[in-house]
Amino acid sequence: MMTARAIWAPTCRSQSQTNPRNWFQFTQNRTSITSPTTITQNSAAALFSSSSSSSASLFTTLSMAANGGGGGDDGNKVFKISSSSSLKIQRGDITKWSINGTSDAIVNAANERMLGGGGVDGAIHRAAGPELRAACYTVAEVRLGIRCPKGEARITPAFKLPVSHVIHTVGPIYDIDNHPEVTLRNAYRNCIKLAKESNIDYIAFPAISCGVYGYPYEEAATIAISTVMESDGDFKEVHFVLFEDDVYDAWLEKANVLL
Repeated sequence: MMTARAIWAPTCRSQSQTNPRNWFQFTQNRTSITSPTTITQNSAAALFSSSSSSSASLFTTLSMAANGGGGGDDGNKVFKISSSSSLKIQRGDITKWSINGTSDAIVNAANERMLGGGGVDGAIHRAAGPELRAACYTVAEVRLGIRCPKGEARITPAFKLPVSHVIHTVGPIYDIDNHPEVTLRNAYRNCIKLAKESNIDYIAFPAISCGVYGYPYEEAATIAISTVMESDGDFKEVHFVLFEDDVYDAWLEKANVLL
């Protein structure tokens, strides 16, 4: 029988903040997002054969798009966390990321139900296939409809994804959570802890809470990178795989300051 392990961390709460609840409820009701049009290598090659120099440039651009690049190239930048561990920041599609398929894992920015949603959550569920939703459904609810409370983490197999595991975590809704920085840091810490306990050597994160949850990129990048730095050799490589150029730019800027 398929099982999943849980990590718990308390989240502080105090005075509530003003927030656009109606807008958030609308976005939560969305179960998928429109994906960019897929461009295959074959279609790019056909364009390339139609002319010479101008088509060569177009073929290069289309090839990068087909391979999940977010802007020209993958922008892969490497930083040292310790003598045995590296942090890598790159543009791309996290559903296509892998190292060896045996000791690698991607992190899913999930919701508390863990049954799929929009953004990276929906993309990961679509790429993994229906088996992932079925596995998530077996995770015990801690409260009615809640399998993974904010700031905690759960792990499942990855099924059709090219990695071995998916670690699911729930970040804060920036304008609703009373202490979003605490919840976000807990989310990263508990992913790291669960990955270490599961003998993961390579882990890739998205930008947790930076989609419809509205976390400002610069603040989120500071928390994400500084928390990953605490791992200090627990992993061979820690990756941030970021689809949007402006998110990538924020992460790269903070890494250059912190590392």
